[in-house]
Formats: sequence, structure tokens, C-alpha cells
Amino acid sequence: MASYQILAFAALFLILLPLAVNGDLDDLSPALSPFYDRLCDDVDCGKGTCKADISYPLSYICECDAGWKRTQDDSDDDDDHKFLPCVIPNCTLDYSCQPAPPPVPQREVPRNSSLFDPCYWAYCGEGTCNKTATYKYVCECRSGFSNLLNRTYFPCYSQCTLGSDCSRLGITVESQEVTPDGGVGKGEVPLMIKYSFV
Repeated sequence: MASYQILAFAALFLILLPLAVNGDLDDLSPALSPFYDRLCDDVDCGKGTCKADISYPLSYICECDAGWKRTQDDSDDDDDHKFLPCVIPNCTLDYSCQPAPPPVPQREVPRNSSLFDPCYWAYCGEGTCNKTATYKYVCECRSGFSNLLNRTYFPCYSQCTLGSDCSRLGITVESQEVTPDGGVGKGEVPLMIKYSFV
């Protein structure tokens, strides 16, 4: 009986091996269709759209909306990090208005670090990444900072960091007003999003 199982495995292996070597996995698409139809249900691409694609790592990519990018430099068309969510606004970010962060304490690199840990890939800005589920995380912001667009998986920014050109992405930017003494005063508008429906 075991020899039949080995024979069936060998036959399946011999059929799939040439397809994998040639990269021609399109013949398997109908068989994998139920899987791919549900794959993007659990993927949050931030300000992007999930697209199931077997030719990429993790079998999907996040296609960023105009004005958004990933935490990794995505100027390269051969970028292997297309599975990362689109959470970085492509607008002016001025970090000089923020207080300088304290020096990073020396600590030992964890031995159990994993590429499958979502915090390995996450950028939380002025916050810390906390893993909430196997592949999910939240960015917990320091005092005086808030999650961009009020989404807990977006990086933490100070209002003064966001340039005026960020408003074209739907981000409400704090207005600056001239005070009677000629100085510049900050408005009290909290970080929020303007939803525009097309």
C-alpha cells in the first residue's frame, strides 16, 4: 500500500517539477482559484490594493495608490518587497520640528528574530510595534504623536512633521497662523483624515 502512495507522489512530483522549473504555473491557476479568491480577504495593503499573484513571494502584491509607497524603497521595478503595505505618504515630511530622540541603548540582537514576525517589516515612526496576531501588528505611538490617518498599523507622526502637500492625500494638515506679535502660531486641529468618496 505504501508503494502506491510513493508512486502517486512521484507522479505528481514529475508533473509539477517541469512547471516549476519553467515558471509556467498558469496551468495551475484554475486549481488554485478558490485559494487565490480568498487570499486578499486577510491582507491589508494600507493605501493600496491587494492582488493575488503566484509569481511573487507570499503569492500576493500590494499595488500602492497614487501618492503612497512602502517602507522599503520601491523605485526598483524588480522589488521583492511588494507584499509590504503602502503606509508611507509620498509628501513632504519634516522631522526637524520633532525633539531629537534619545540615543538608542545597546542591546543584544534577539536570537529568535524571524522574517515572519510582522514587526520585522513594520515602520512605526515615533512609536513601537506590537505583534497582535500571527501576521498582524499595531503601532503604539509615543505621547505627542498619532497614527497617520488614525489607523493603528500606520506610522506615528507629529502634526508638525506633515508638509502642506500631504493634504492632497486626504491628510488634514495643521494650519499655521500668524500671531499678533508676528510669530507663527500653530492651529489646534487634531490629526484626522478627510474622506473623499469618488
